[in-house]
Amino acid sequence: MTTHAPQAAQSVTLPATLDAAVAALTAMPAAVPVAGGTDLMAAVNRGQLRPAGLVGLGRVNEIRGWQYQDGHALLGAGLTHARMGRPDFAALIPALAAAARAAGPPQIRNAGTLGGNIVSAAPTGDSLPVLAALEAELVVAGPGGTREIPVSYLLAGRELLAPGELVGFVRVPLLHAPQVFLKATGRTGPGRATASVALVLDPARRGVRCAVGAIAPMPLRPLEAERWIASLIDWDGDRGLAPEALTAFGEYVAAACIPDPQGEEQLPPAVLHLRRTVAALARRALGRALS
Repeated sequence: MTTHAPQAAQSVTLPATLDAAVAALTAMPAAVPVAGGTDLMAAVNRGQLRPAGLVGLGRVNEIRGWQYQDGHALLGAGLTHARMGRPDFAALIPALAAAARAAGPPQIRNAGTLGGNIVSAAPTGDSLPVLAALEAELVVAGPGGTREIPVSYLLAGRELLAPGELVGFVRVPLLHAPQVFLKATGRTGPGRATASVALVLDPARRGVRCAVGAIAPMPLRPLEAERWIASLIDWDGDRGLAPEALTAFGEYVAAACIPDPQGEEQLPPAVLHLRRTVAALARRALGRALS
């Protein structure tokens, strides 16, 4: 597995179908499923993980593409960031394509997968705030068949994957409306986000959905800010907003995600800077979506 690991995995299984992968995980509960391995192998090399076995998903073709299903896109968990960043996918789900293109250098985008980003649940995962803002659902395959759970439930720990289960697909509603993903990295070029914002418009429900990533263990939804700004938008007109409203929305989002401390305490300078970053990202994301 790695030249740095004193102990390698005991077995490696390479199933060709999703059902076979579930069967392999059921037969060996201590095994770990692996697709791109960008997070898993880093943990192995750091000595944080010593899996008893691996179930490789690279040959499971059914989870490497997508299809249309009742106004939704059913995305395979094996989709790589590089594949999601292509123009045909960007025309389908622009914000997710933008997040995929920002996921890191080419070697990471070529290997890392949508499902791996979700299951590893790293706070800096670029796809996570987009999926939260889109209110995506996971199709989980297991020994008892498939079940569906909101992606936010898994990220918040309200639902956990049972032994033998793995994420097979992600169901994303096709809104056919503007959506934006922006992130700040703290350095030039691709890198881990210090803060990110995904924003989507939902004209059918006259709503705005926003999720802030990287600043907490899971993406945060400023629901009151969403409802407030949606009430100001002229959904039947040009959907324009005054600059003051955009600025107020950014500050509303930032204050909801990074609130002021109680009493007379002040936010530390680093946290105050992070809040200003979130406000700027939210303001710009809304401005771009409405334009």
